[in-house]
Amino acid sequence: MKSHLKLLTEPFLQFPTQTSIRIVWFTEFMGDKRSLSKAALRHTVNYGSNFSKSVTAKTIKLNHLREDKYSRVGNQTADGEIYQKPMFREVWRHEALLTDLTPGERVSYRVTSTTENNESISSQVYTLQPAPLPDKPLKILLTSDHQIKPMVAANLQKVKQTFEQIDAVFFAGDLVNIPDRASEWFDDNRGNAFFPCFQGTANYVMKYDGVEITYTGGQIIQNAPIFPCIGNHEIMGRFNQGKSLNEEFNDTIPRDVALKLYGKESLEDNSFNTDTFEKIFSLPETETGKKGYYATSFGDIRLVVLYVTNMWRYFTAENSHKGKYAEPEKELNHPQNWGYGQHIYEPIAKGSTQYDWLVNELNSDEFQQAKYKVVMFHHPPHTLGDNIVPAYTDPVQIIERDRNNNITSVRYEYPKQDDYITRDLIPLLEKAKVQLVFYGHSHLWNRFVSSSGMHFLETSNVGNSYAAAYGVRKRTNLPNTNPDNHDGNCNYTEIGDPYGLEPVVPTIEPLLDENGKPLPYISSNQITVFTIFDTEQGTVSSYRFDTSKPDSEVVKFDEFELVVSG
Repeated sequence: MKSHLKLLTEPFLQFPTQTSIRIVWFTEFMGDKRSLSKAALRHTVNYGSNFSKSVTAKTIKLNHLREDKYSRVGNQTADGEIYQKPMFREVWRHEALLTDLTPGERVSYRVTSTTENNESISSQVYTLQPAPLPDKPLKILLTSDHQIKPMVAANLQKVKQTFEQIDAVFFAGDLVNIPDRASEWFDDNRGNAFFPCFQGTANYVMKYDGVEITYTGGQIIQNAPIFPCIGNHEIMGRFNQGKSLNEEFNDTIPRDVALKLYGKESLEDNSFNTDTFEKIFSLPETETGKKGYYATSFGDIRLVVLYVTNMWRYFTAENSHKGKYAEPEKELNHPQNWGYGQHIYEPIAKGSTQYDWLVNELNSDEFQQAKYKVVMFHHPPHTLGDNIVPAYTDPVQIIERDRNNNITSVRYEYPKQDDYITRDLIPLLEKAKVQLVFYGHSHLWNRFVSSSGMHFLETSNVGNSYAAAYGVRKRTNLPNTNPDNHDGNCNYTEIGDPYGLEPVVPTIEPLLDENGKPLPYISSNQITVFTIFDTEQGTVSSYRFDTSKPDSEVVKFDEFELVVSG
């Protein structure tokens, strides 16, 4: 009989040092269920000449992963066909640490998992190497906001076809849409889950004029480490409330509110959590005890990854939405059901733990001696996208009452002068002579340059787009209660970058508007964009590809150079 045994993913690489690297993969079986230590013996990596070396993996279970009525997995192709409510799914993570590697030497490897019935399955053969030494020429893929969107498989397929070897992936958040939905990571039946797209095993069909085009993604992270950061789509809300996963995702509340409502017990489960993200990836823990931000050296690059994201909410409280600017009318007397606006998950304001950690990092020898200083986070400091509004600050709650002390409205304002990114973070990065700030969130491509020469890049038109606030097109997420949106304390800017920088027109081959004028952005649901940082040349180059023309070449449309200070 033919065995149906398979790995849930091919292996991928995580956080190398100059002598080590971590190899991670997933299965839907643990191995020997009697003991975790025995299970470790059933999941191994073989590597080196003739695969003569072997390392056993440590195994853990991902305990938040589920499927629900909105999953597209197995035979469920419409809402609720199989899953009417969230159901736990058993997924096991295996991680092997290789510690005897030589800098600059690439070796072959494969992983093997064995069940309690002694059935074995092995991956294909891939290659790995430890972290590169300085002066090693590298090509880094800069990407973000995949979120199981339509163009991702095409995007990564073209990355791999254009560049035979990608040396690392810097991912600026929003890897999937609902992080606790297992199929979005592993096996969505539409063929475009996160790992299949990044491992060349996707099977996503796009249709143009009745013609079906299948894209398979690219075999990238089996051979190159991925460095992710937390975006708003890596964060789940209050856990296991009997709701759909979509509703649970949208049910985050601030920690201090949860403390008042529930006490200290299970505080993360009663507010918000990044449990699945933290278990899927091998995140280094900083001296602060946090895993959401970190710094690492990779060749000539010092990469600083920050936890800068907030809750995304609808611009209106109509139809019972928890809004950016107000709570729904029917919930005014139920504060346990409020959304508390676009609350910030991890503080970055001056004096916060993360801010103080960053100050120390920017003063470290590793950072100051690096040729290239790159800072990556999710929320945009400059963009033409809608998601930069309102300001990145703690919502100011305004509760209005009638003469009988009944609540008549709960509103939120976001004073622009208190934007923590603009007020506190960016001056710190400018002073530290950071060359590139890389981010996502608005699902478009645009870039900016500050007066000091620091570059800002958003290259998130990967899977889809939601338009740009440019020309005559205004932002659609402004509060409709204020007739003068562009003035006042909160300054809800309708068009352009709210913080005063002009977008840079692509330097090589920009797209044109209907009047033949070059556009300083790309916002498209047919044209996908990726960006490559070439450390040998010091260039950051962006490419576009028309997904309706599978045999066409990619077009390099923009390039700029990171200046290295003496």
